[in-house]
Amino acid sequence: MNDADDRPGSGRGRRSKVARLLQEYDIEDLGAELERRWTADEDRQSLRELAAYFNQRILERALEDADVRPLDGEVENIYRLLTDDSSGADRTRIRRRLERDGLDVDAIETDFVTYQAIRTYLKKHRGAEYTPDETDPVEREITNIQQLRGRVDSVTEGKLEQLRASGHLELGTFRTLVDVRVVCEDCNTQFSAVELLERGHCNCSE
Repeated sequence: MNDADDRPGSGRGRRSKVARLLQEYDIEDLGAELERRWTADEDRQSLRELAAYFNQRILERALEDADVRPLDGEVENIYRLLTDDSSGADRTRIRRRLERDGLDVDAIETDFVTYQAIRTYLKKHRGAEYTPDETDPVEREITNIQQLRGRVDSVTEGKLEQLRASGHLELGTFRTLVDVRVVCEDCNTQFSAVELLERGHCNCSE
């Protein structure tokens, strides 16, 4: 997944990747649906769930453009196979099948977005906000972590730009990445802090 259009320092003012894809795939109405799903009082979906939903709609439109009419639930299953790193053989088979149907699988996968891209689109392009219920500690801490990460990212980027402008640093077009990883030493897995909170568990229970 490549979210180049959303990278800090790589062209402010450009459309977000999500906004561009909504237009390119002629699914602009999906933008309002993403906002409704994210800000709903009941059955609200997380950014990660919205990213998967968005990617599935991209895949669905690509199939339709290739005159492939998927059965109910087939789009979701194809997407799962394409993105599940643990099923290499199944992934290879579904890629070959899609290629035989005339799809450019590499191009489709490049258009898949991350939850960060969905957040950028909702907050910056649509001006959407979600204030978590004070009774939901997980949502509250996800918001806190994201805000802290955003401030660290912004401050770091600003300092680097200042040093570059003053001649104290040689640096081309760049982006800053801020991530907090959580490692469970019992099941030997690691996740970003936000991903872990959204999952609600590590892999110990599996």
